[in-house]
Amino acid sequence: MRMIRYTLLGATILLLLTDSIAAGRWYTDDQVKNGEKLFSENCASCHGQNAEATQNWKQPGVDGKYPPPPLNGPAHAWHHPMNILRRQIRIGGIPLGGSMPPFKDKLSAKEIDDVITFFQSKWSDNIYQQWEEREAMMSKAQGN
Repeated sequence: MRMIRYTLLGATILLLLTDSIAAGRWYTDDQVKNGEKLFSENCASCHGQNAEATQNWKQPGVDGKYPPPPLNGPAHAWHHPMNILRRQIRIGGIPLGGSMPPFKDKLSAKEIDDVITFFQSKWSDNIYQQWEEREAMMSKAQGN
């Protein structure tokens, strides 16, 4: 009986710890929840409610521009380090020939990070790990 109590206590503590940091990732569950709200309000109309994007996102539209890519893992967002993800949201895609508006006057730096946590929370563990490794390499190359 005592062993069962200790097992349950250990499992409860583990659940409490994992609730504060999302599965070993850099962000908290609260950031994901806030990011989901912000994403829904600012990004979902183009990138999809679950960051799944539009059909045929790899094909340019009649205007010659590509539609918004999925941010939930299968596209290229995970190839970009954090500073590029932040910059892309801040300045938008128009300077690069895209259609994404800038959010620098609409979202704070913290809110931008929260948006990123939301779509990163959709990434599989494998994709997140690859992003994390790329992030570490970029940081090391920059001397950080």
